Amino acid sequence: MEKQERERHGRKSGDKCDPQAIPGNVRTRITPRVVRHHNRTRSAESANLNNVLVSLDSTEAIAVASIHSANTHNRHLPLPFPVTIHFMPKILSHILWAATAVLGAYGLGAIALNRGESINSIWLVTASACVYLIGFRFYAKFIAAKVMALDDTRATPSERLRDGHDFEPTNKWIVFGHHFAAIAGPGPLVGPTLAAQFGYLPGTLWIIVGAVLGGCVQDFVILFCSIRRNGKSLGQMAREEIGKVGGFTALITVLLIMIILLAVVALVVVNALKGSPWGTFTIAATMPIAVFMGIYLRYLRPGKVLEVSVLGFLLVMGSIFLGEAVAHSSAWAPWFTLSGMALALCVIVYGFFASALPVWLLLAPRDYLSTFVKLGVVLMLGVGILFVRPELQMPALTRFVDGTGPIFAGKVFPFCFITIACGAISGFHSLISSGTTPKMISKEWHAWPVGYGSMALESFVAIMAMIAACVLDPGVFFAVNSPAGIVGATPDLAAATISSWGFPVEASTMAALAKDVGEESLFYRTGGAPSLALGMAHIFAQSGGGRAILGFWYHFAIMFEALFILTIIDAGTRVGRFMLQDLLGHFHPKLGQTGWMPGVIGASGAVVLAWGYFLIQGVLDPLGGINSLWPLFGIANQLLAAIALCVATTILVKMHRARYMWITCVPLAWLVVVCYTAAWQKIFSDLPRLGFLSLAGQLQMALDAGKVPAAQIVATQAQIFNNRLDAAVCAIFLVLVTTILIDSLRLWYRILSGAEEGKLVEAPYVLSQLRAEEV
Repeated sequence: MEKQERERHGRKSGDKCDPQAIPGNVRTRITPRVVRHHNRTRSAESANLNNVLVSLDSTEAIAVASIHSANTHNRHLPLPFPVTIHFMPKILSHILWAATAVLGAYGLGAIALNRGESINSIWLVTASACVYLIGFRFYAKFIAAKVMALDDTRATPSERLRDGHDFEPTNKWIVFGHHFAAIAGPGPLVGPTLAAQFGYLPGTLWIIVGAVLGGCVQDFVILFCSIRRNGKSLGQMAREEIGKVGGFTALITVLLIMIILLAVVALVVVNALKGSPWGTFTIAATMPIAVFMGIYLRYLRPGKVLEVSVLGFLLVMGSIFLGEAVAHSSAWAPWFTLSGMALALCVIVYGFFASALPVWLLLAPRDYLSTFVKLGVVLMLGVGILFVRPELQMPALTRFVDGTGPIFAGKVFPFCFITIACGAISGFHSLISSGTTPKMISKEWHAWPVGYGSMALESFVAIMAMIAACVLDPGVFFAVNSPAGIVGATPDLAAATISSWGFPVEASTMAALAKDVGEESLFYRTGGAPSLALGMAHIFAQSGGGRAILGFWYHFAIMFEALFILTIIDAGTRVGRFMLQDLLGHFHPKLGQTGWMPGVIGASGAVVLAWGYFLIQGVLDPLGGINSLWPLFGIANQLLAAIALCVATTILVKMHRARYMWITCVPLAWLVVVCYTAAWQKIFSDLPRLGFLSLAGQLQMALDAGKVPAAQIVATQAQIFNNRLDAAVCAIFLVLVTTILIDSLRLWYRILSGAEEGKLVEAPYVLSQLRAEEV
C-alpha cells in the first residue's frame, strides 16, 4: 500500500521534495523557500530541526516542523498538509505581535496593581483579549506543530468511519459552532458571577491564566488524541493508554461524574425557564429551526453554509421577538408557562432525541444555531462595554476572601478556583473533545481553532460575565445573591445586614429596580443568573434607551442564559451514550457498536433516565436542589479535568518522553492541589456552612431536640440526606481519581526509566480523499 502511494505521487522514500512532484493543491500553496528548507532537512535528517526553524517566520517554521515529523513517521507522503505561506512582512508581523504583548501586559498590570480606586472595565477586556490572541497564535501553534505535528493529508475518523449518523465530515465553522455551543454551559456565566463575592481580581486572573495554560490546552490535546484514535471517548483512551486498572476506573468515574454534571445543568435550565413563556417559546422554536437547517444543508443546498446560516439567524431572531409577543398573549402564554416538573420532563425527552437522532439532523445545526445567539449577545455585550466603558463598582478584594462570604462559604483558595469552572478549565470539555467533535472534524488542523480557540472564546465570555456582575453596585449584588437565611427574611432586615458589611443598600432602591425590570422582587435570587442578567441589562440600557428598556434587556438576558446552558444537555447526553455503549461492549460486542440502532436507543434511554432521576429529585427538593447538587458540580468537574490531563500527559510521554510533558503536567498538578483541598474541606470541615457532614450533624441534632417546626421536618430530613449523599459521592470521586493518578504516575515512571516501551495506540495512517466542499 505504501509503495502504491509513493508511485502515485511520483517519488520514493528518501527523495528530495521536488515541487513538480507535489500534488497541485499543495504545490500552489508552498513557497520555494519552504521547499528548499525541507530538502535541506531531509538531506541531513539527523541535524537539529531547530537550526532550520530559526531562519523562518513562524508560519514557515510550522510547515517545516510538520514536514519533518510527517516524513519521519510517514515517508511515503510528499508534504503533510496544504498551507498558505504568504503573510505580511516579517518585521510588521513582529511589531504587531510585540505591541499586542505589551498592551496585554500593561492591562494585566492595571488589573492586578490598582488599589483604592475603581477600575474601568475596558482594562479587563483589553488584557484578556491580548492574552488570548498571544496564546492562540504562539502557544497553541507551538503545540500543534512541534508536539502534535498535525497533518491535513491524514484522513480523520469522520472520513474513514463515515456512517452518516455519528461520524460525518463537517464544515469547520459548523464544528466550531457546535463545539463552542456544547462546551459553553453554566460555568462561564454563573461561576464568575458567584466568585465576584471575593472581588474582581482573583476570578479575573484565574479566568485568563487558567484558560490559556490549562483549559485551552486540555481541550486541544484531548481533541487531537481522540482524532488520532478513531474518535474514542476519554474512558476508552484511558483504558488503552494508561492500563486496565486506571482505564476501567476512569471509564466508571467519568460516567458517574457525567450523570451528576448533566443533572445539575438540567436543573439550572429548569429553574431559569420555570414560569417564563418568552424564554420557553424561543428555546422550543430553535429545535424545529435546527431540523430545517440540517435537512437544508444535507439535501436541499449541500455545502451552502453561509446561506443556511443567514436563514437560521433570521429565523432565530424572529423567534426571540415573537417570544415577547407570546409572553404578553393571554391565549398563547399559558401554553408556554410551564411548571418545574413539566419542564423537567420536556428536557428529558429532548435529551433522548438529541442523543439518538443522527448528528446532522438536530445536534450539530441546533448547537450551530445557538451559537448565533450566544456570540451575538457576547459581541453586543463587548461592544456595549467598549462604548459605555463602565467602572467596576466591586473592589479588587472584598472582606469575604477569609471564607465568610454570604453566597457560599470557603476561602478564596481553593473555592474561587472551584466556583469558576468552564471559564478557566472544565473537565466536561474533555468529554466533548473526545465525544461528538472528533467524529465531525474533517481535517486535523481544524482542531487548532476548534479545540484551543473555542475554549479561549468561552473564557472571554467568562470575562464578560465578571464585568457584568462587578458593574453593579456591591450592595445590589449581595442583595440579589445572598440567601434569606444569611441576611434576613425581610427586605428591610436584608438591607440592614448588607449595609453593615460596608456595602450600603436600601430596600426602596431594590424595590424600584425590581419594578424597572418587571419583577416583583430581586432579593434572595441566588444562583448567579438574575444578577448576571441585571448587570447585562444595566450595560445594554446605558448603551441606548435608558431605564425604559431595562426590563426588555433583563428578560432577554435571562433567555440568553437559558439558551446558553441548554446546549450542554444534548451534547453531554450523546457523549454519555458513547461512554455507556463502550462499557456495555465489554459484555456484548454488539452493544458497543455506535451504529447499531437498538443499542443507540437503549443506551440513550439509560443515560437520560440516570440524570433525569437526579433532575426530578432536584425539582421535588423543597430547598430547590441547587443547594445540594451545585457544590458537587465544581469539584466533580475539576476532578474530571484532572483525569483528562492524566490521559493527555500519558500520551505526550509516550510520544516525546519527558520533553513536553510539562504542557499538561503543570495544570494537572495545580488541579490536584485545588480539588483535593476543596473536597477535603467540603467533607470534613467543622463549619456547618462549609462541611457536608458538619451541616448534616447540626440539622440532625436540631431535629432530635425537637427544635424544627413540624412544617419543616420533611425539608430538614431531605437536607440531611442530601448533605450525607454529597459527602459520600465526593469521597468516592476522590478515591477513584486517586486510583487513576497513581496508575498514571506508575506508567510515566516506567516509561521514563526505560522499563517499559510506551507504545501508542493510534489508528493507522490513511490518505484523505475529502473533496473541497466537504471541508
